[in-house]
Amino acid sequence: MRRFIFLALVFLASTALITGLTACSSTPAPDRRKVKSTIQWVSGQHAVKAEMRLYKQLFTVENPDAGEDVSAIINPHSLAVLTDCCLEPSLADTKPGDKLQFERNGYFCADLDTAPGKPVFNRTVTLKYTWAKIEQKQV
Repeated sequence: MRRFIFLALVFLASTALITGLTACSSTPAPDRRKVKSTIQWVSGQHAVKAEMRLYKQLFTVENPDAGEDVSAIINPHSLAVLTDCCLEPSLADTKPGDKLQFERNGYFCADLDTAPGKPVFNRTVTLKYTWAKIEQKQV
């Protein structure tokens, strides 16, 4: 028998900060619906701080060899660096070159800048291919 888990966030009323989770389970819904998503909770108190380097397409066109001036087609937003990201404590021992997937974010590789207790991750592949959407917007 499959059970559903329902979560409720517990807030500290004076600051609106989340202070915990309350969970309960139930028997399957009569309509046999499936759970479509999950929530991952990372404790801020126990989390490992990390740097995330989010790479996107380097060029604003799909085919940069089309003879255009390269400086005119470079994507100025091809890299975003996020600091102080909270990750699960198990990722503190990540070694340079380790590969993993962060749910709903993409595939990452631990950078050579990674040190014990201070991981740095490079996103190598997003989960959605966006060239089709970009081309549709230009039409």
